[in-house]
Amino acid sequence: MRVLGVDPGLTRCGVGVVEGVAGRPLTMAGVGVVRTPADADPSHRLLAVEEGIEQWLDAYRPECVAVERVFSQHNVRTVMGTAQASAVAMLCAARRGIPVALHTPSEVKAAVTGSGRADKAQVGAMVTRLLRLAAPPKPADAADALALAICHIWRAPAQNRLQQAVARHSVHAPRTQATKGRTA
Repeated sequence: MRVLGVDPGLTRCGVGVVEGVAGRPLTMAGVGVVRTPADADPSHRLLAVEEGIEQWLDAYRPECVAVERVFSQHNVRTVMGTAQASAVAMLCAARRGIPVALHTPSEVKAAVTGSGRADKAQVGAMVTRLLRLAAPPKPADAADALALAICHIWRAPAQNRLQQAVARHSVHAPRTQATKGRTA
């Protein structure tokens, strides 16, 4: 499986491609950051993020795009830029028919380090170790993008089995007293 991880941001949008399957050594195919000038018009910054992500999709042809799920922070302005960059990444993938997976920061940290409260240095160190790199990717946004891709590769098989089980259960579930009288 080849996954493009995206750590969304309007100034620095981390991108990283990881290949592999759960239970086997993983390989980094590429890592970087799509940057936009902080003083540029937001619409032009979003366009630059879109162009950057499209270049990564063209160059690496991932099977899935894993994006950090935006969560509420105290700084609404930061959240807005992050949410907008996240939406651009999802749009680019959807336009190409590439599945998108969203993972929370704590899910990513727990998958990569074993602790959902790990700091950026711990995430960077584990990404370096797991991908057998000479040094942690810089800036931290790049390491976070790789961590997202790793998290997805490791979590996808279990999530797929869970979705299949839920689908089977809903098809074969007995009708409850409340639903027996209704028609579809």
